[in-house]
Amino acid sequence: MWNQLQEMEKQYVDLEQQLQNPELLNNRDLYNQTVSKFSKLKIPVELYREYKKLKNDLISHNQLAKEDQDIAVLAREEISFIKKKINEIEIELNNILTAKPESALDKKNIVLELRAGAGGEEAGLFCKELLQAYERYASSKGWKVESLSLSNLPSGGIREVVSKISGQNVYAHFKFERGVHRVQRVPKTESQGRVHTSTVTVAVLPEVTQTEVKIKNEDLRIDVCRSSGAGGQHVNTTDSAVRITHLPTKLVVSCQDEKSQHANKEKALKILYARLFALREEEKRKEDSQMRLKQIGTGDRSEKIRTYNFPQSRITDHRIGLSVHSLDRVMKGELDFLVEPLTQADNKGEI
Repeated sequence: MWNQLQEMEKQYVDLEQQLQNPELLNNRDLYNQTVSKFSKLKIPVELYREYKKLKNDLISHNQLAKEDQDIAVLAREEISFIKKKINEIEIELNNILTAKPESALDKKNIVLELRAGAGGEEAGLFCKELLQAYERYASSKGWKVESLSLSNLPSGGIREVVSKISGQNVYAHFKFERGVHRVQRVPKTESQGRVHTSTVTVAVLPEVTQTEVKIKNEDLRIDVCRSSGAGGQHVNTTDSAVRITHLPTKLVVSCQDEKSQHANKEKALKILYARLFALREEEKRKEDSQMRLKQIGTGDRSEKIRTYNFPQSRITDHRIGLSVHSLDRVMKGELDFLVEPLTQADNKGEI
């Protein structure tokens, strides 16, 4: 580990000198690459430098404790503090150096899909609340949320919603949300005060471009029809709704939220590209199940990654055994309570 850190420090010094060269600014791409490399090395190198300083301080205080009896007690107290700090830095450096390499997917925007699962109307209502929590979280990070498809329920809940979230490292923050989310609470319509259990399924797909997923025109069947449901004067008067079928995989995407056929087609293609990319990524890993289906499961109550217990204001992530009594804050969009420990567990290979 120490040889690796010595090499990182040499690279850091070299990059620091390169960034002081005014000519580097003339090549914007090279400048950005250099800044990126420099930034990645900054934390481990600064910790390594602090570690070396503390080791020298430890030698000095040990020598002082032997030579000067008048301050030996104070020196030993300082030695205890230094040893504790050294141990903390060693652990932190080890975590950094053994962390999983950053995935290219982590930097991508996402296509987020939520669906009401088991539990009827209550599932639809929680689907809407979970979407709002995600939107608040995205807003707190300065990310942009765009609705791609929305299917409401008469009760005021959501049957299915697909959104695009754009920003810096969105996938890295949302990738742990995929799976079945279980909610336990007393519905407003429950007169006996009994706790009801329902589920919402979440899929998180990296947004991809046409260059990343090749689709032949002959592999697509595009159908247009009149939109249905709430939507203003254009509903049922123009053929604006679009349904795209990818014939080789039988994937079907529908979109009718926009007034124009072109806009609906564009949104539907975004969703289709994301789903196809997810399928092909799964094929690369030679797994039998499709990535998207694996993420969302069947919606059965037993297939849960997380439980939201409203009576006890407790949220539990079953993958890492984490429980926090901050459910109200999480539903307000403060998801870092969960994202940070999940990221740490993932870096250690625990999930």
